[in-house]
Amino acid sequence: MPAEWEPQSAVMLTWPHPGTDWSAVLDEVEPVFLEIARAVLRFENLIISCEHVFRLQALERELNQFAVAHGLPGRVIGVPAPANDTWARDHGPIALRNGEGKTELLDFSFNAWGGKFPWEKDNALNRHLASFGSFGKTPLVPVDFVLEGGSLESDGAGTLMTTSECLLTPSRNPDMDRSAIEAMLKETLGAQRVLWLNHGYLAGDDTDSHIDTLARFCAADHICYVGCPDVSDEHYSAIAAMEEDLAQFRQADGTPYRLTTLPWPDAIHDEDGERLPATYANFLIINGAVLVPVYDVPQDNQALDILRRVFPDREIIAINCRPLIHQHGSLHCVTMQIPEGVVNP
Repeated sequence: MPAEWEPQSAVMLTWPHPGTDWSAVLDEVEPVFLEIARAVLRFENLIISCEHVFRLQALERELNQFAVAHGLPGRVIGVPAPANDTWARDHGPIALRNGEGKTELLDFSFNAWGGKFPWEKDNALNRHLASFGSFGKTPLVPVDFVLEGGSLESDGAGTLMTTSECLLTPSRNPDMDRSAIEAMLKETLGAQRVLWLNHGYLAGDDTDSHIDTLARFCAADHICYVGCPDVSDEHYSAIAAMEEDLAQFRQADGTPYRLTTLPWPDAIHDEDGERLPATYANFLIINGAVLVPVYDVPQDNQALDILRRVFPDREIIAINCRPLIHQHGSLHCVTMQIPEGVVNP
């Protein structure tokens, strides 16, 4: 499984529409998607799927005008396709580099994080994209195993990182224990090692502690993770235990990882008082840049400064994702990168 920092051909977005839970706040959330789309187009191709054909046509016109104005024509790929929701990270295809160095796209089963929400349209979306030629000649391979992209981190060299709370949840693959799931990951994704985080969670997160909200590979020897220094915060004990897990992790040669702590944003609540899952770990690495979610809180600038030091050769682009967390996800959750050589519009 390639690392996210490896060359990409495109980023995939599944656009919100009135038939999704975004319907009441489309005016607030669509500008966030547009900001992500424009940022991606500066560096690579963009695949947009949308259930509403007229909205898709308008988006294609608007974003093609942006691309042409920046001397980047032909980067927008629009596909009419039904969708229950917008979390492309989890219903999108997971890339695999085979033994010949060629890319395959694996179409794992998606059941909305253990059947929490409707999922049938999302589970079929990759097949719709493939049927429109969005992935060029790259094969889309079905895999009879429930797995979301947000639950995995790859260093691109045979090591995967995940959380036990997510992958061992019985509502995903109920007949498989930890050893069976690890064997499946190794066989299917060519992994040599799986690092399991046994602690850590994020209030308001529907995914059962996806790794991309907590800890991320930034290089093969470097992990960024969220820290919670406030002893009065409900997360303090779990995040402290997670930090101990990370300190015990070793690279394949036995060397400890370099660890960088990301700040803990001030608590954000919705109108009903529910805490929302704001996290700076939910950044997206693309060609030449890192898109970083910010939330209009004092810790935003500190997070951006840290990630500038972590990724000195990439442009750091802040995207205000406060509207996204009202549906319990953030920037990385609504995107899925597609490796180099797949998309050729």
